[in-house]
Amino acid sequence: MEMDIGMIRGLGTLLVMIAFIGLSLWVFNRRRDRDFAEARLLPFVDDRLPPAGQEPAAMRSTRQ
Repeated sequence: MEMDIGMIRGLGTLLVMIAFIGLSLWVFNRRRDRDFAEARLLPFVDDRLPPAGQEPAAMRSTRQ
């Protein structure tokens, strides 16, 4: 069995198609909805809040 360039390209295309189908099934799996819902909101999460009773460093006054 001799592999020419057409066979190699065909196998490469088949490999990419299998990877695409697998990734699509993983992304659209119903069990992943909660994980993706949390990830979708990450840009809107504020930075960590300071401990109670302390102001953030940017809001502290430098005057005394």
